[in-house]
Amino acid sequence: MAAVEEAAGVIRAGGIVAVPTETVYGLAADARDSAAVARIYAAKGRPSFNPLIVHVPDLAAAERIAVFDADARALAARFWPGPLTLVLPVRAEAGIASLVTAGLDTIALRVPAHRAMQALLAASGAPLAAPSANASNGISPTRAPHVAASLGGAVALILDDGATATGVESTIVAGRTILRPGPVTAEMLGEVLPVAAGTTARISAPGQLATHYAPRKPLRLAAVAHGVGEWLIGFGAVAGDDTLSATGDLEAAAARLFDALHRADASDREGIAVAPIPETGVGVAINDRLRRAAHR
Repeated sequence: MAAVEEAAGVIRAGGIVAVPTETVYGLAADARDSAAVARIYAAKGRPSFNPLIVHVPDLAAAERIAVFDADARALAARFWPGPLTLVLPVRAEAGIASLVTAGLDTIALRVPAHRAMQALLAASGAPLAAPSANASNGISPTRAPHVAASLGGAVALILDDGATATGVESTIVAGRTILRPGPVTAEMLGEVLPVAAGTTARISAPGQLATHYAPRKPLRLAAVAHGVGEWLIGFGAVAGDDTLSATGDLEAAAARLFDALHRADASDREGIAVAPIPETGVGVAINDRLRRAAHR
């Protein structure tokens, strides 16, 4: 708890800290403090038109920031706390820094399940803007050493609570549209209300840039064997230098995805190849991240 109290002190003083969630490690600041939020953008090299997700401890806190309709309440009741982000109309009186929403009239909100993030929310008493704790467009961090390697001295404190559980960023839903696939799958959402995958003409939520989550090395998808000078990340029957899951377990593959990309990027090979991943369940989120990582 001493580390959490120290991190909360940094937050209250207008600083930024890295903290794990159940998805990836986030770079957190008080979402009401414009200068603190600006430090997130500066540390990441993140474009200011790309909004941030705000983490809050519970639904009541979320309703003080955004306007919920019946659909949003139904999704929150089923999936919060957990890896689901809802894009909702922001309340004018919420006091959220305009940098957080990139000037939009909507805000992305999530109630995390991870003990470290919940402890930091409680200790700081602040809604926390927290994008992934890595340089913009880099591979998302699922372990504390990933944060240190990507951001170095740009972040003063990292709360280390081991590897994250789900390994890919939260699902983002606006209304009945999935803006970013994630651990809460379309099938799971469909048990609550009808949803459809979609895109918007403008950037209205994180994770919508064409190039994102990218290693430094070129990435080839749907590979069934090594190419010349490639590090192969296997899945199922496709063996490689590393594997996401030898048994074809998609949830295990999601949890290992970014860690495997970090290892591949640090190898002595010139390129990276990844085995085919089924486009079902959380495999949709895995393939979304891989396509963006390979886009150059």
